[in-house]
Amino acid sequence: MRRLFPVTEETAARTPEATGGAQVTGVRPSGGAEGAAGRADLADREWSLDELASAYAYPEPPPGGREPWLRANMVSTLDGAAQHGGRSQPISSDADMRIFGTLRGLADVVIVGAETVRREGYRPARVREAFAEARRAAGQTPASAVAVVSASLDLDFSLPLFTSPLTPTLLLTGAAAAPDRVATAEKAGVRVVIAGDGMGVDPARAVRALADRGLTRLLTEGGPRILGQLVAADVLDELCLTVSPMLTAGDAQRIAGGPSVPVPKRFELASLLEEAGFLFGRYRRT
Repeated sequence: MRRLFPVTEETAARTPEATGGAQVTGVRPSGGAEGAAGRADLADREWSLDELASAYAYPEPPPGGREPWLRANMVSTLDGAAQHGGRSQPISSDADMRIFGTLRGLADVVIVGAETVRREGYRPARVREAFAEARRAAGQTPASAVAVVSASLDLDFSLPLFTSPLTPTLLLTGAAAAPDRVATAEKAGVRVVIAGDGMGVDPARAVRALADRGLTRLLTEGGPRILGQLVAADVLDELCLTVSPMLTAGDAQRIAGGPSVPVPKRFELASLLEEAGFLFGRYRRT
């Protein structure tokens, strides 16, 4: 089944104003052959890239110009696991990967932690033809850049992510990063961006440094440690969360790790999609 929730007669008629701004126009259940045919059509269809691009569009810029907007894209099982066997792929789905591609197709830059780069075998973002014209019209590069967050710079700079991206890979690090590692990264073609006074990266400074380079449509794919730092620094504007209909038990990480915040951060539901039992929620800061 493919749905935009809620789908009851009552909720399908609600306005965005009555529901805190969330997209709630849904499929209205109906009886008879026509209703059955409509439901069968929905069951056979996938969310198209055009529909997903509309559902996940970045906010329109204010009159003064575009400000940075940082969204995260994460997946979690029903029991809270963000990974299985150290990777997110086993708890993902085809629809989740289409949304993954859509979010990359809309973003200027993808922010990712060094550990996730190593675990997931990150490669450069590729050109997605479905978004090529829209990116040209918006003045974006053909493919989003990848910005790797690393204090130690313990990375293999001979990998394609660093040596052959369509858009040069960025490396977010601190001013105290080892000079020889910085030199190795730059030799490989990586653009090093200093976003902290010590070894580590200051999240707010990283967001501003990227925005100063014209990269305002920001997307982070984690991992949990990076997302936890962004949450703690209060710089996350939106969370795109896939809820996978799986149970894994075990001791896998949650989508965000690290120290807890003094007061829980409150987000509101902006939209909710469903396909094949997977839920795709989009939450924005209140």
